[in-house]
Amino acid sequence: MTEKKELIGLSKEEIAAEIEHLGEKPFRAKQLWQWLYFHGETDFEKMSSFSKDLRAKLAENFTISRPKIVTEQLSSDKTRKWLFEFKDGQRIETVYIPEEDRGAVCISTQVGCAVGCKFCHTGSQKITRNLTAGEIVSQFMAARDAYHEWPSPKDETRYLSNIVVMGMGEPLHNMENVIKALKILTDGDGIAISKRRVTLSTSGIAPNIVPMIQATGVKLAISLHAPNNEKRSQIMPINKRYPLEEVLKACHEYQQLDGSHFVTFEYLMLKDFNDSLDDARELMALMKKFQINAKFNLIAFNPWPGCSYEPSPQSRIIAFSKELQKNRFAAPIRVPRGQDILAACGQLKSKKDEKTAPKGE
Repeated sequence: MTEKKELIGLSKEEIAAEIEHLGEKPFRAKQLWQWLYFHGETDFEKMSSFSKDLRAKLAENFTISRPKIVTEQLSSDKTRKWLFEFKDGQRIETVYIPEEDRGAVCISTQVGCAVGCKFCHTGSQKITRNLTAGEIVSQFMAARDAYHEWPSPKDETRYLSNIVVMGMGEPLHNMENVIKALKILTDGDGIAISKRRVTLSTSGIAPNIVPMIQATGVKLAISLHAPNNEKRSQIMPINKRYPLEEVLKACHEYQQLDGSHFVTFEYLMLKDFNDSLDDARELMALMKKFQINAKFNLIAFNPWPGCSYEPSPQSRIIAFSKELQKNRFAAPIRVPRGQDILAACGQLKSKKDEKTAPKGE
């Protein structure tokens, strides 16, 4: 028996080809796309605009899947974390971070990560495989299921308003699938998340930065975390391959394509390592040298078992922020979210042996 094909993750063109293969008229492809991505429907029988015969043909040939929820945890601050399992048994984590009237879904692109940043819990889990476009998209769709946001809200009141490609994995190590997934997530006929509300975060795979942003039109964030190569290489081995100069040249080129764009630099504050005022000044000098319109997100380090780094004192983070702001660089201090369920920045890690816990309320 032929294995059924998964529809989630197919591009518009691929959906059209499948519909044509079934002998149906082209307009059925747009209808199917909307059932999948605007209505979030998973049951062919409920696709009421299709004939009984077409619904039967679709059910015979295709599946519509969501990842299995292994655990679902709700933080005291309402951050929600899911441990998802895919058909081959591999697991990843996805996080929803709420604000007052909206929020961001932080999605993963790989099982594990090959970059191996020393401060990152995810990085201590070795790379297993890339996620497919469907596995990337379905994380957001499962989050929408949980918050009952189908059909796609047509105004700005949606709770799941933003997407951050900043979960497990390095998205620029999985270019093809990430590009395909982002095109599906931002397509106006379906899920319809605005490109300006999608941020892709990378550790700095320099040659892939501009091609990725050109292909998707989303916003760019760089995990920087140090003001010079010596320090950055200590905590981010990837810097030995793509040093700061190459990464910042790519950022400058990205800005040249559209001068209105700021680059967001994620900067993890590590006690007595990268948190001095001299570090802040060195950081600003770098931005001026490469002519980058920069915004800095200062992140309090979230400790995890087995990591030797410590968080900077709050007073030092505030002083660091003020030094940057004094020189007209935006430098908000990110409020830690989801720490009590290990859902905060750098804390994601899927464990194959993790016991199933009750779903959060």
